[in-house]
Amino acid sequence: MEKSVVTPLKIVRVSTILAILFLLVGGVSVLTGTAGISVSRVMRGILARWHEGYLALDPSEETILFSIRLPRVIFAGIVGAALSTAGVVFQGILRNPLADPYILGVSGGSAVGAIIGILIGAGAIPFGIPALAFLGAVMTVSLVFAIGHRDGGLDSNILLLAGVIVNAFFSALIMFFIATSSSADLHTITFWLMGDMGMADGGKIVIMGLLLAAGAGIVYCYARPLNLIVAGEETALHLGVDVKRTKVILFFAGSLITAAAVSFAGMIGFVGLVIPHMMRMVLGTDHRLLLPASFLFGASFMVIADTVARVVLAGMELPVGVITALCGAPYFVYLLRTRRM
Repeated sequence: MEKSVVTPLKIVRVSTILAILFLLVGGVSVLTGTAGISVSRVMRGILARWHEGYLALDPSEETILFSIRLPRVIFAGIVGAALSTAGVVFQGILRNPLADPYILGVSGGSAVGAIIGILIGAGAIPFGIPALAFLGAVMTVSLVFAIGHRDGGLDSNILLLAGVIVNAFFSALIMFFIATSSSADLHTITFWLMGDMGMADGGKIVIMGLLLAAGAGIVYCYARPLNLIVAGEETALHLGVDVKRTKVILFFAGSLITAAAVSFAGMIGFVGLVIPHMMRMVLGTDHRLLLPASFLFGASFMVIADTVARVVLAGMELPVGVITALCGAPYFVYLLRTRRM
């Protein structure tokens, strides 16, 4: 795809191609797993449902396909889209190509909230651990914002430093909790810290989907002002952009998306850092196109990573964060070595 002038037609065309890619990736993922359900059997079952009104699959096969794999694919797609969109936002408002959704301490605060929930047994309550993780993320974002807010606006340098300091403090707390946890809690904590899609269900999908739709919708409304801010804040001011207000709105929208993803899926690195760079290299820097492209391609990437995590080792499942780090870290080193960022 060439980097040309961004028009509504190009946005629709690129988004359609990437949406089809996601559907293809999702379909392959649903059919991939250790249960050994053949594609031909699934297709015969679907055709039987279409023509005769019943699904000609065993109850166990129906459960695997439509109650386990399909919700997991949808959930992974939502998380990938959320992290990629947030990555675009933070790289834009901070004007820092190394910014990612976790740079402002959101991951640390959410992790501490989730670990406290695991240790006190909040997992027995519906959405208990995600709720505490989300609360921890929101409190962290509020703290970082209070530190970085100066003269009615956001100071990018102070914001970054505040995020680093807050993350370091929460990392110390996480290490303390891990050192003092029982072996049973330790496995749960470790899996959550490395990202886990295995607990996907309809309730989480609905909540995550609504939060993502709200946050991404707000962000896309500010795509043009974000283009001008990236070009230069003085230029944006001269062209009528309320830079302070725009940065605050985008800061909270990006933080909302990140907090939702981390609270439900755990800490999954490199998605929000690498995917925006990949799309920027291919499609250019216009956020009217970059945002939907990163949204859709991030969803596909996360589904692929989760599928690999499920099947790469026989008899066990890896945390999805392991796969994203193994893919993302070498690619980012390549970017640093071959491109000026």
